[in-house]
Amino acid sequence: MARPPPAREPTEDREEAGQQNSGSGASPPPRASPSRHVARRSFPACRARAPTSRPPGGARGEGDMAAGGGAESAAAAPHWPRRPSAPHWPGAAGGRGGAWGFSANRPRPRGPPVTSVPPSGLAQKGRAAAMGPVLLHVVFEHAAGYGLFALRQAEEVALLLPQVEESVLSPAKFLSLVRLVAFAPFRSAQSALENINAVSEGLLHEDLRLLLETHLPAKRKKAVLGVSDAKIGAAIQEELGCQCQTGGVVAEITRGIRLHFCQLIKGLTAQSASKAQLGLGHSYSRAKVKFNVNRVDNMIIQSISLLDQLDKDINTFSMRVREWYGYHFPELIKIVSDNYTYCRLAKLIRNRKELSEESLEDLEEIVMDSAKAQAILEASRSSMGMDISPIDLINIERFSSRVISLSEYRKGLQEYLRSKMSQVAPSLSALIGEVVGARLISHAGSLTNLAKYPASTVQILGAEKALFRALKTRGNTPKYGLIFHSTFIGRAAAKNKGRISRYLANKCTIASRIDCFSEVPTSVFGDKLREQVEERLAFYETGEPPRKNLDVMKEAMVEATEVAAEIKKKLEKKEKKKRKREKKRLEALAAAAAEDSVQETPVEANEAEPKKKKRKRQEPEAEPEPAENGLEPEVLPKKKKKLQPPPAEETPEKKKKKKKTRLEQDSDDAD
Repeated sequence: MARPPPAREPTEDREEAGQQNSGSGASPPPRASPSRHVARRSFPACRARAPTSRPPGGARGEGDMAAGGGAESAAAAPHWPRRPSAPHWPGAAGGRGGAWGFSANRPRPRGPPVTSVPPSGLAQKGRAAAMGPVLLHVVFEHAAGYGLFALRQAEEVALLLPQVEESVLSPAKFLSLVRLVAFAPFRSAQSALENINAVSEGLLHEDLRLLLETHLPAKRKKAVLGVSDAKIGAAIQEELGCQCQTGGVVAEITRGIRLHFCQLIKGLTAQSASKAQLGLGHSYSRAKVKFNVNRVDNMIIQSISLLDQLDKDINTFSMRVREWYGYHFPELIKIVSDNYTYCRLAKLIRNRKELSEESLEDLEEIVMDSAKAQAILEASRSSMGMDISPIDLINIERFSSRVISLSEYRKGLQEYLRSKMSQVAPSLSALIGEVVGARLISHAGSLTNLAKYPASTVQILGAEKALFRALKTRGNTPKYGLIFHSTFIGRAAAKNKGRISRYLANKCTIASRIDCFSEVPTSVFGDKLREQVEERLAFYETGEPPRKNLDVMKEAMVEATEVAAEIKKKLEKKEKKKRKREKKRLEALAAAAAEDSVQETPVEANEAEPKKKKRKRQEPEAEPEPAENGLEPEVLPKKKKKLQPPPAEETPEKKKKKKKTRLEQDSDDAD
C-alpha cells in the first residue's frame, strides 16, 4: 500500500505567505530551520497557548494578521494547513503586535510565535527579575551570641553559590559579599545554655525571636532567611512567617561565617571565642548527661558485667582450692559439690586428722545436713590423702577466706542489682527476671536503645555470631539469644521453643518501652505480661485459648493508675517529712545561735568597762601636749590634785598641819 506524501510544515507555509504579503522595501525574515523535528517540537506549544479562533479579515490595525495588506491581503493569505487532529493556527487576537509580537506600522511577514519557545532558565530568570531581587539573610548561632548576616541582592539565591564557593577561603572577598546586620550577645552562661538547648530541640527562643523581628526587613515574604538546621527553620517559618532555606548556598555561607566569624564581629577575638565555645560545650554536655539519679541504667550495666566477671573468677578460684586441698582430703570433693560450701569446709577442717566429734555441729551448720556431716567425719578418718605441712594449710586457709569473701560480695552485688532493676526496669524484671533483663540492657547499651529495638532484634540479641554464620552458610538462623536463659523457653517443648521465644521477645519489647517512657515505673505491666506468657505456654500444651491482649492491658492500666497514685502519695509524705526535719534542724541551729549571742553580750560588756576606765586614766596623761603650744604651766598641779584623794575626806589634823606649813613658808618669805 502506497504511503501518502507528507504534509507541508507550517513553517514553510508561513514563510511563503510572508513573501506574498511583503512590500517592496521590506526584507523577509531569516528562514527558520528546515528541520521537521524542530517545527514539530514548537507546534504543540503554539497549539496549547494560542487561541483557536481565526481573526476577522480586512481590519487594518495593530492586530492585523498580515503585515502590509487590508482586506485583500488578509483574504489573499492562504489558510494554515491542518495537522491531523489539530485545530487551525491562530491569528492575532488584538493588542499591540497581536499574538506574534509585530507592530502594525511596520509591515513584516508573520514569524514564529513567541509562545512556541518552551520556558527555559532564561524565562525563569526573567520572571525572578520581574518579581524583584532576592535578599538573603543568614542567621548564625555562636557560643557568644546570635549573628544575623545579609548577602548582596541577587536575582536568584542559587546564583550566589559559585561566588560564595570562590570567596569562602579569601577573607577580603567573603567580607565584600557578606555584611553583618546585627549581633545579639548572650547575657550570661545560663542564657547561652538555654538558647543552645532551644536550638538543638528545634524551638524558637525569645532572644532569637527578638533579633529576627527587629532586624529582618518589613516585607518578610520577599526576604529569604538561611538557617543551618531545618527544625529551627520550620519553627521560624511557622511563628514569624519568614521563608527559610537550608542547604546549598546557605551551607557554604555558614561555613564561611564560621571561618571568618571573629573578623565579622568587631571586638571579638579568637581567644575569647574559643573560651566561650569551650565553656558552652562543657555546660551543654553536663546538662545533657543529667538524668534521674534513681533511674540511671549505667549502674545496671556495670553491675551485671561485674557479676559475670565474679562468677568466672569465683569458679576459677574454687577449682584451685579444690585441687590444692584435694591433695590432703580428696574424698571431700565427692561429698560436697558446691564451691562456696567446699571453701568454708576447707577453712574449718584444715587438718583432717584433727577432725573429731566435737566439730560435728559446726559441720552440720555449714552443710545444713546431718548425714553429710557424718559422712565427712567418717571420710576424714579413712582418707587416702597425703599429709600436709602447717604452712601449706595456712596458705590454703587464706586463699579459701578470699574465695568466701568474694562469694559473699557477689551475693550483696546481686541484691543491689535486684534493687536497681526494680527502680529502673520493674516491668522487664518482673517479666523475665533481674539478671536476664540486666543482660539485655547491657547488651543493647542502655534501656533507651533496648526500647528502640524491634521484637525480632530482641529475640536474637546475644546470638549475632550464630546469625551471621547462618546467613553466610545459608543455614538455619538462631531462634533465641539471651532470652534463652529465662525459664519459659526451658519449660516449652522442643517444637514450641521458637514460637515461645518469639512471643517472649514481643512482650520484652513492650515491657522495656513501658519502663523507659513511663513517669512512675511500676511492675504491674510486667506481672500482666508474665501472665500472658504463662497462658501462651498453657495454650501450646493443652490448647486452652488465652485472654485477649486488649482486655489484659485494660486491667493493667486500671491497676497501674492506682499503684502510681499510691506511689505519688508516699513520695509526697516522704518529702513533707524531709521538709519538717530540715525545718526543725534550721530552727534548732537558729536557737543555738541566739543563745550563744546572748551569752556573749554580758561578757563583752564586762570587757568594755575596764577599757573605759583605762581611757579615763589615760586622758590626763595626754593633756600636757597643749602646754607646749603656749598654755599656762599651772596645769601640772591639777594633775596632783586629781591624783590626790578628794578634799572632803581630809581630817582636821591634816588641815592643821597644812596651816602650819603655810605659816612657816610665809615667815621665810618675809625674812
